[in-house]
Amino acid sequence: MGDVLEMMIDDLRQLVEAESPSSDPQLLARSAEVVANLIERHLGTRPTLIDEGAGPHVHWTGGGDPKVLILGHHDTVFPSGTLDQRPFNVENGRATGPGVFDMKAGIVQAIHAVASMNDRSGVEILLSCDEEVGSKTSRSLLEERAIACGTVLVLEPSGDGGALKTGRKGTGTFEVVIGGRAAHAGLEPHRGVNSLVEAAHQVLAIAEFADDLQETTVTPTVAHAGTADNVVPAETRIRVDVRVTSAEEAHRIEAAFADLAPVNPEATIEVNGRVGRPPMPESASAELMPLALAHDASVVGVAVGGGSDGNFTAARGVPTLDGLGAVGGGAHADHEYIEVDTMPGRADLLAAIIGARTS
Repeated sequence: MGDVLEMMIDDLRQLVEAESPSSDPQLLARSAEVVANLIERHLGTRPTLIDEGAGPHVHWTGGGDPKVLILGHHDTVFPSGTLDQRPFNVENGRATGPGVFDMKAGIVQAIHAVASMNDRSGVEILLSCDEEVGSKTSRSLLEERAIACGTVLVLEPSGDGGALKTGRKGTGTFEVVIGGRAAHAGLEPHRGVNSLVEAAHQVLAIAEFADDLQETTVTPTVAHAGTADNVVPAETRIRVDVRVTSAEEAHRIEAAFADLAPVNPEATIEVNGRVGRPPMPESASAELMPLALAHDASVVGVAVGGGSDGNFTAARGVPTLDGLGAVGGGAHADHEYIEVDTMPGRADLLAAIIGARTS
């Protein structure tokens, strides 16, 4: 194992062992400090920590006219304590641990990529703390820096086999709240309005919003209903995952949810949510993918269903290439891993694209 790779693995261990669940500002602050210390050690200057309530975003600049924004996030989906159950480990060429694939290895690769460059002017790194929960506090900042830089390289994990992500679906979560009326389920169920029965009708109707030809998926995912076995449920809540490939489909889906009407006229329906991340069209990466191919002709690009902050920057018209992070698998899952031997090569690929846009 080479010296560079050993250093990258040690850096990765520090990041993974600084747990950073999106919902914990205190742990996010600790994670941001670990990230900031790594950046300062490798790049020579300390980044700015920007705390807007959810936790700190980490922003570093190499000075000069901004030309390239390296975009990522240091929050993860894993709750505090996951590290105790699944500690950082390197075995049989794979590193495992919470957040190792999405996206702490990508952060390490980016830091080493910039460190390898003699001229770092024009390069910025922005690592948000709330990407996994919708980027509510970071969106305006990342859009601002993306527009200022004019190029965005996203550190999200690669596709299968190291593929870059040249397009993404727009994503949204809707919550449908069905209102009914409680009553004793044994003595007088007829006096109630069963929100769960109404929800059954609505779930079937909502599932029909999907369109295979348009690659639009509409997936009811979570439901909560009732308070006790012997009570007619007065309220049922349904959450629905939506993925679309076009703005037109986003508008259609939002209108379809708005038009939901109860089958039982005594029930009520309230809809919250929207398609919050716009689609990232493959045209967004058209200027940048050739730069990756110039460095490595074997690289491929794929369009994927998941969303990222690259959706936001692409929607603002900024050339965006995604999936430049780690090679591995199992994002958001207990079997998450990265292929450690690929880390230096991915850093070199990122450095080559940065150099092509800043020279």
